[in-house]
Formats: sequence, structure tokens, C-alpha cells
Amino acid sequence: MSAAERLIAAGRRLVDAGLSPGSSGNISLRVGDRVLISGTGASLGTLTTADIAEVALDGTALGGARASKETPLHLGFYRRDAAHEAIVHVHSPQASAWSCVEPWADHSAVPPLTPYFVMRVGQTPLLPYRHPGAAELGDDIESLAWPARAVLLANHGSVVAGSSLDDAIDRAVELEEACRIALLTEGAPRRLLAPSLVHELAERWRSPWTPGS
Repeated sequence: MSAAERLIAAGRRLVDAGLSPGSSGNISLRVGDRVLISGTGASLGTLTTADIAEVALDGTALGGARASKETPLHLGFYRRDAAHEAIVHVHSPQASAWSCVEPWADHSAVPPLTPYFVMRVGQTPLLPYRHPGAAELGDDIESLAWPARAVLLANHGSVVAGSSLDDAIDRAVELEEACRIALLTEGAPRRLLAPSLVHELAERWRSPWTPGS
């Protein structure tokens, strides 16, 4: 399967999972020193090869469709860590709702309520609000003070990185579930995982979590 075909299949999977309503969201795949990304206004569930753009890591257009206006946030994650090979940005309902709530902590907007969030996603900081498509979104991700492979964009949605498209999608699904659980337990006397257990899980699964937090 070609890189473009994998991107098309990934878009359908995101829609089937309920993470990409309407024509919202965008996905990308890094292939060497270039990035394939869904085009502006394209619906992830009906992507074709004509809907895919190709850009360089500095954002230079290399061909295909007009790249999504959210390309800067994808490139910020790629420049931040060479291990990231796929990025998913969606406006999924639970993550979008939680992005409108004050963050649990500076290093992670989402609290450690379940082991699966810690294991599969890790700490997920909240980035300050910027208008959709703002170039500064990429700068915010690239200069993030904490190790992370997922972030929430304030009043906007989520951005998740992975070592493959499957990896990024699985993390986006888990982040959506973590936000759903956080919303369901908001206002209740919640029981978080103890810090020692969080760090044990993060170390065992090599997921990012800042020590002492």
C-alpha cells in the first residue's frame, strides 16, 4: 500500500471511530524529508489521492492539493522529534470539550484517571488558544517545555503524534476516551492514580510523564 493509500485508509478509520465530524480534522504522514497531508477542506472519510498535499518540513509546497491550513501544527511535531512519523488532528467531541476546561496541571491538561491514558498517550499539555491555521501553533508545539506526543489546543481540539498512522490513531482514540472519563467525573470526588503508580506505568511503557508531577 502506498503512503497516499495509507493516509486515505487512516482518514476513514478516524471517521468510523467518530473522531472527525463533518469535514473537520486533518492527518499527515512523514516520508523521509517530505510530508503528505490531507488538503484544505477535505473530508477525512472520503479522501482521494487528489485531496492529498505534499510539503517539505519547512512548509514549502511540493505538489498535490492545497495543504490544510493546520499544516504548521503538524510540522511543529515533526521538527520536535524525528520519531514522529504520523500526526492526527481532530475536533472530536470529548477532547474538544475538555480543551475548553481549565487544565488539570501545567504538564497535562488531562488527569491520570486510568492506566491506559498514561500508558498509551502520556501527559498531554494544553496549548494557549490561537486562531485555527495560525503559524504560531507549530511554534507552540515545537517549543513545548515538556516531553509530549499529544496536546490539546485550547477551545479547539487535539493533536496526536505517533510512530505510524495506526499508532497516532490509537492514541487519539485513547485520548478521546480519557477526556470522556474526565468529563464524566468532573465535580465528583475523583480518585486519581497515585504519582508513584503513574511514574511506574510511564517508565514501563516509555510514555512521557514529567517526574514529580
